[in-house]
Amino acid sequence: MSPLTRRHFLATTAATLTLAGGLGAPAAASADASADAADAERWADVLDLHGTPAQAYPGDADDNNPINVFADLGAWHAYALPRPQDPLGGFTGPLYLAQEYPWWLSDGFSRLSLTEQGRTLDLAAGGAPQLHCLPGLLRQSYDLGGGLAVTLELRFAGNRTALVRARLANDGASDRTLTVAWSGALLRPVDAPQHDAPTLVAGERGIGVRFARVRQTWDYLTNGTERFEVRHADPVRAVVSGDTHRTELVDAVRLAPGTTRTLDWTESYTFTDAEYTRAVTEADAALRAPEAVAAAGAERWAGYLSRATEGVPAARRRTAVKCVQTLVTNWRSPAGRILHDAITPSLSNKWFNGAWAWDTWKQAVGTAVFAPELAADQIRAMFDHQVGPDSQAVDAGMIPDCIFYNDPSTGGGNWNERNSKPPLASWAVWEVYRRGGDRSFLREMLPKLTAYQQWWYRNRDHFGEGLCEYGATVDPANATAEDCRQAAAWESGMDNAPRFDAALGTSVVANRDPDGTLLGWSLTQRSVDLNAYLAADHRHLAAIAAELGDPPTADRLRARAVTIDRAVRESMFDQATGWFHDTDLTTGARLTARGRGIEGAIPLWSGTASPDQARAVRALLLAPAEFGTTMPFPTVARSSAYFDPAGYWRGLAWIDQTYFALEGLRRYGWNQDARRLTDRILAAGDGLTSDRPLRENYDPLTGQGCNSTNFSWSAALLLLLLRS
Repeated sequence: MSPLTRRHFLATTAATLTLAGGLGAPAAASADASADAADAERWADVLDLHGTPAQAYPGDADDNNPINVFADLGAWHAYALPRPQDPLGGFTGPLYLAQEYPWWLSDGFSRLSLTEQGRTLDLAAGGAPQLHCLPGLLRQSYDLGGGLAVTLELRFAGNRTALVRARLANDGASDRTLTVAWSGALLRPVDAPQHDAPTLVAGERGIGVRFARVRQTWDYLTNGTERFEVRHADPVRAVVSGDTHRTELVDAVRLAPGTTRTLDWTESYTFTDAEYTRAVTEADAALRAPEAVAAAGAERWAGYLSRATEGVPAARRRTAVKCVQTLVTNWRSPAGRILHDAITPSLSNKWFNGAWAWDTWKQAVGTAVFAPELAADQIRAMFDHQVGPDSQAVDAGMIPDCIFYNDPSTGGGNWNERNSKPPLASWAVWEVYRRGGDRSFLREMLPKLTAYQQWWYRNRDHFGEGLCEYGATVDPANATAEDCRQAAAWESGMDNAPRFDAALGTSVVANRDPDGTLLGWSLTQRSVDLNAYLAADHRHLAAIAAELGDPPTADRLRARAVTIDRAVRESMFDQATGWFHDTDLTTGARLTARGRGIEGAIPLWSGTASPDQARAVRALLLAPAEFGTTMPFPTVARSSAYFDPAGYWRGLAWIDQTYFALEGLRRYGWNQDARRLTDRILAAGDGLTSDRPLRENYDPLTGQGCNSTNFSWSAALLLLLLRS
C-alpha cells in the first residue's frame, strides 16, 4: 500500500466521501481499513501520551510540555489521553498554538457522560479503561458493566479538524435508555492580557471558543479571529456557565440488546475567517461520512509505516514508528507566513514552533522515507522566503535562519534573518527526489539552490579564495561586532561551541563588494564543517544538473567540489592532533588550541578526507577518551579543556552529528564500526527504545535525554540510522 501524504489524503478522502454519499465508505475501503487497523495494533503506545494538565501553560522549567501529544495532517491543535486515575470520558486538551506558542485550552474539553434513570454511570464500573495511542488515532474503551460498553476514537479529518466518534454498544439482555452529555471547562492563562483571551460561546451545533486579540510577542499571539468549535452530527443543546459548558444530546439514546449507536462530532481550530469557512465544510463532510475518514486515515498511516519500517530490523521497528509519530505531530500546515506544509522542531517546546533551515534540510531527508511530498513541501516552506534577486538585496539567494507564523512586520520576535544556516539544502532536495522520483521538483529547485550556493561565495568568502566563513547579514539586529559574532555562531547551527568563543579570539570582519557596498560579516576563521558541507553541496547540485540533462554544469560543479576537497585536506587537517580544525582567516593557522569538535568529522561524511586522514579521524571517533563515549559523538571531545557533558554545543551528543559521523565511517568502509556504534546509541540513549519521547540531545556519559522533547531532527535521522 503506497504512503499517502496530505495532498493525496485530501484527494482520496474527497473522492471517498462522494462515493459514500454520507452513508460510509465503500465495502472494499472498509475491509482495507479493518486490515490496516488490525495491523496498527502492533504499534500501540510506542509513545506514552497519557496525562492531564493542571494549568494552561504547558511548560516545565525547561519550557517542555511534560505531556506528549498527538496531531496529524498539519493541524495546529493536538490531544493526549487521560491516565486511568484522571477524569475519564474525553481526550486531554486540546493543546492549541497561539500562532507561535502552545497552550492548553482545557484539561478535557468534551468529556462524555451517560445518565440512566437519573443516575450518572461509572465509565469504569466494569473494569479498568483501555486508553491507547495507535498510528493515526487515539482510542479509549470503557466497560460500564451490565453489557454496556463505550469506545471513543479521535483522529484528524483535515488540517484544522479532529473527528471524534463515540460508539455505544449494548451487549446485555435489557433495553437501555441513556441521556448523553458532554462537559468541559477552560484552562485560562494566569497572566493578563492572555488571561482574558478565550471566551466560551454556545452554538447551534455545539460549543465554541472565541479568542480576543493579544499581541504578547514572547508568550501569546492572537489576532482576534481565532476560533475553536465543536460541531455535533446530532441535535444538541449547549449551555455556557462562565468557563464551563454542558452540551446535551436532544434525544435520549435507546439501545436494544445487541445494538450499537455511534455519536460523531468534530473539533476545529482556525486562525482566520477564511480558514473557519473552510473548516466548517471540512467538518460537515467528515460528519456525513466518518467511516470514509477513518478508512482513508488507516490507509495513509499503513503506507507511512510500511515504508518507515521497510528494511528495519524487527527489534527496532517500534522506534521507527515513534519517529514517524513524532514527525507527523510536529507537522504544521500553511498558516500566517508559513506558506507550505512544514515540520517544526517540537510542538512540545515553547520556542520551537517555527521552521528552521537546517532542521528542515535534515527533517526532509528523514520524512522522505515515508512521505516524499511532505518532505518536498517543507523544503518549499523555507525557500518561500529566499531573498529575491532585487538589485538592492545584498543577500539575494540567502535562506533565513528560521521562519514563524509572524514575521517582524506583524510583531513576530522569533523570525530570524540575522544569519542563514549550514548549506545542506541540495543534499535534502536530492534525497527527497531519490525517494519520491518527482523530476519537476528538481527543476523547480535547481535555480533556487544555485542562487543559495552563489550567495555563500559572494557574501561569506572574505578573500574570494573559494573557502567560506560563517557570518552575519546586514540586519538591524546585527548592530555591533558582538551581535555579528553571535549571529555567525548561530549560522553554524552550533550556537555556543567553544570554537566560536569571543574569549578565544573569535571576531568578525566586514565583507564588501567591489563598489564598497557592505554585504555582511564573516568570522575571522574558516570553518571546516561549512566547507565540507559546501563540497557536498556542489556534488549534490551536480547530481541534480546531470539528472536534468545538463552534463556541462554537472562536470563544472564536480570539478569545483574536488577543488574544495583539496583545500580542506591541505589547510584544515592537522597531523599532530589527527583532526580537522577551523583555520585563522588571516594567517591560515589551524585553531588547534580550541580543541577537537565533532565538526572535524564532517569531511568523512562529505567524502573530502583522504584515506589516511579518515583513518586518523576514525581512531578518535572510537576512542573512549575522545568521541567514543557511552552515548557516542559528543560535540566537543572528552579530552578537550572545554568539554562540558551538559553544555548545549559544548559536549552534549546530538543525533544529527551522530548521523554524519556514522555515515562518514560507512563512506570509508567501516561498516562494522557503524553498526556497533548504532547498537550502542540505541541502548544508551534515553527513550530511544522505550515509550519515552525522543530528545533534542543526550548526555554523552550517561545517555540521559536533555533539552527539548519530541525533537524532529532526532526522529528524522534516527529513521535512517535504524536501517544500519
